[in-house]
Amino acid sequence: MLKPEILDPQGQAVQRALPRLGFEGISDVRQGKRFELEVDGPVDDAALARIHDLAESFLANTVIEDFTVRVESDDAVAEAVK
Repeated sequence: MLKPEILDPQGQAVQRALPRLGFEGISDVRQGKRFELEVDGPVDDAALARIHDLAESFLANTVIEDFTVRVESDDAVAEAVK
């Protein structure tokens, strides 16, 4: 996600459009990106540390973006997609 102090024109455009589409009560919208990584083997502390390093050095522009690394089971991902 963009850091809070970074202007987010896409999020602002979505926020302005929501009332016209009948969605009230949304005070802010921030646009972001998501990477899903499938890991071979168990996701232990060492694997999480490597993924965090990958995100920090390659996937995120840490000057303007914050990032979060989290683990989801295949079941949780399948449920979220429904």
